Amino acid sequence: MEYLSLISQGLFLGLALAVMTGPIFVTLIQIALEKGFRAGIVACTGEWISDFIIIGLGYFFIQRINTIVEDSAFTYWMGLLGGIILILFGVGALLKKVNISFNSSSHTANDYFSFWTKGFLVNTVNPFTFIFWLGVISTYVIKTKISGLKAFVFFSSIMIVIIVADIIKMYLAKTIRKKLKQKHFTFMSRIAGTGLIIFGIVLLFRSHVI
Repeated sequence: MEYLSLISQGLFLGLALAVMTGPIFVTLIQIALEKGFRAGIVACTGEWISDFIIIGLGYFFIQRINTIVEDSAFTYWMGLLGGIILILFGVGALLKKVNISFNSSSHTANDYFSFWTKGFLVNTVNPFTFIFWLGVISTYVIKTKISGLKAFVFFSSIMIVIIVADIIKMYLAKTIRKKLKQKHFTFMSRIAGTGLIIFGIVLLFRSHVI
């Protein structure tokens, strides 16, 4: 029963995180629409690896990392870095010419590395990603004193939901992609760019940078 409770809590938290609309959501959808399903999945792996690293660091070094995250300087500098990166990605999306190729195999290894890096960076530079995971670790792991296999089951439940949800999002983007024309991709790229700029500015405000 205890494992069932941990799994149900993990699934709930994973679902809550999966349905949130934020900069990583915009980034993944943009890549999937413009570059295809495979590129979107590669970007998703960047996000997943980022989450795994934050979970691992937070779990094993909770006290030290929690002190760092609670420091206003961390929020300020991460907010500044994250806001600038999101705004730069947004400006890039607004200015670039969108060239759509439905042959996903045309992407090079460097292209896929770029997709992965973008997913990793957008998720990592957001200080609220750290705050979310450390909040989960503090509330659901440290306070309830679960460890070992129980903690693994709990975090696995969260990540499974996130991974499955991301794959579904990429598949839906792939389905929609085939029905769109060039002008639609250009319009959606502008929307994504504007969204990233807004998220970047909001992050700067929330981090008390401006």
